[in-house]
Amino acid sequence: MFKANVGSSIAPEAKKAGIEAGLTAKNGLDAVKMAFVYGSCEYDVDQMIAGVKESIPGVPLIGNTSFTGIITPEGFVGSDGGFVGVMAFSDENMKVGIAASERGKNPTETGKAVALEAMKKAGKDTAPAFFYMAASPAEEEFYLKGISSVIGRVPFFGGSAADNTIGGEWKLYTSGTSFADGLAVAFFYTEVKMTNLFTGAYRETDDFGVITKIDGNRTLVEIDGVPAVEKYKEWTGCSKEAVTGRNLLVTCINSPLGVKDRLGDLIAIRHPMNGNDDGSMAIGSNLAEKTCIIRMEATQDELIDSTGKTLKELIAKMETKPAAFHLVHCGGRRAGIGDRIGEVAKQIKEAAGDVPFIVEFTFGEYGFESDNNNTCGGLMLSFTGFSK
Repeated sequence: MFKANVGSSIAPEAKKAGIEAGLTAKNGLDAVKMAFVYGSCEYDVDQMIAGVKESIPGVPLIGNTSFTGIITPEGFVGSDGGFVGVMAFSDENMKVGIAASERGKNPTETGKAVALEAMKKAGKDTAPAFFYMAASPAEEEFYLKGISSVIGRVPFFGGSAADNTIGGEWKLYTSGTSFADGLAVAFFYTEVKMTNLFTGAYRETDDFGVITKIDGNRTLVEIDGVPAVEKYKEWTGCSKEAVTGRNLLVTCINSPLGVKDRLGDLIAIRHPMNGNDDGSMAIGSNLAEKTCIIRMEATQDELIDSTGKTLKELIAKMETKPAAFHLVHCGGRRAGIGDRIGEVAKQIKEAAGDVPFIVEFTFGEYGFESDNNNTCGGLMLSFTGFSK
């Protein structure tokens, strides 16, 4: 029978924190098959993982650093000295293959190699029921393309590693490795049902245009032939200072950009990260020319309320009673919520009831819609439920 449990710690010593969180997470579980681990970039993550491994010996682990903290049923867990949260899965019939790799020369080829290794680790040569991916916030779409070329369209969930300052101090890790640039996956072979709800929970505005020029994959140069920064200023009426450099990152939390999927079922949020001197914008996810981009909106209250609302919508979407929730919440949204993060923890706890959950804060979010079209975005919620 599938069961899950969660533990956390803010002990100042990384290894001790890992031990404490791991011991709590495995409490009451008989056949632990894997564990998610989300910790602080302030810790020595190798020591943190060593502590979790000591407390749950022989169990494969996967995870990444989280922006400023995590949320568990105990509330928001964060500390300047460090934090760690562990969610352990127990199921006699579940098989999990975990694999990871640093980037390499070609991220698509890296994705292929990691997919093949994950199947091997699970003792399988077929596609999993679903999979989890964690990656550095740079080339997630190409990792996904490589994975999909091996296993086809398999639903996934997950998010990017994060640090506290967008300084590149994030880490990805498994039981046997840790690094900053690359990806890690967990392939699940199981009868347990996974349900994902992937949303930005922003409102569409009537401000939209065609992407007429990009540079590379993630630099938005022009919208309707106008420099992207100038078009955004026209739409919002904001000042030049508000869209200059890293100021744009904060300005856009409540008013980002979005692109619709081909059926209109999902708007994947595109978070402008930096306003460049030439009027272009650095964007946190990939773009394509000759597609429409839409300005989105949400107030701080709406960002907070979207968490409880989205979890309730996920529960309603599930066919059977939930046994655990894995909740990916964008770090940018968390920054916009600020010191009201306790309200988010309260809403999630009220919606989850007695079902165990863990929330990580990421710099990119991954999920899928009903046609199994896996998508990467930013400023989003990727809420996943597992049924008994």
